[in-house]
Amino acid sequence: MRTEVNDKLVERNRRLAQYLFFFSFAVLIGAFIITNQQAFNPNANVDSNLVLLLPSLVLPIGLITTLISVRMTNLWVREPRPEKALKDGLKGLSNKSVLYSYFHIPARHVLISPQGVYAITTRFQDGIYTVNGEKWSTQGGALAAFTRIFRRDGIGNPNEDAQRAVEHLQKLLQPIAPGVQVKPLIVFTDPRARLTIENPAIPVLYASSELQPNIKDFMRDVPKDGRATLTPAQVEAFEQATLPKK
Repeated sequence: MRTEVNDKLVERNRRLAQYLFFFSFAVLIGAFIITNQQAFNPNANVDSNLVLLLPSLVLPIGLITTLISVRMTNLWVREPRPEKALKDGLKGLSNKSVLYSYFHIPARHVLISPQGVYAITTRFQDGIYTVNGEKWSTQGGALAAFTRIFRRDGIGNPNEDAQRAVEHLQKLLQPIAPGVQVKPLIVFTDPRARLTIENPAIPVLYASSELQPNIKDFMRDVPKDGRATLTPAQVEAFEQATLPKK
């Protein structure tokens, strides 16, 4: 299987996550030092209005940038990296297959293989989740729900994200292969996630082949009479239309 990763986007967002972290840290530390100058230096001449006004202005900025940096760290820095987990999970797939990562957002991962064309929606979370049809629920109680706000690792709605990815990819393929139907997959990349899956509207899988159900077995079991994919010429046209020129 060939893999194509938008390394420039990944590296840019990794740096941005790091810059935001250090910026928010500096803002919070700076605000703390300024508002507590009297404690550090009793002889300091501190404007009392500044002491009262600064926290109300600076602390929200620090909090917002901290939450953004945490979310970006989850998406662009946290291990295991989705593109690597998918590559490892799909090891052994036909060499006619191609996995594209971060070129077609909101379809973050696109798999074109003899089995079909798939928009893969990943989740990095390591919690305990239940999916029944289209309904997702997270176990852990009120305390866990509260900490997820600061960890920025809520599960969201994977089904909505998957459908959005399919619709976007379908539009991209329409001029190239109008008869090919894009199919959605939801894949958990962290093997610590624990899933209870009941009649899912969209297949929910693990990236790791050591867990069940996993993406490797899923691809292997796709019925041959239900496969519709791109020809080599269509793959080339798709890449020319959607990938940056090398």
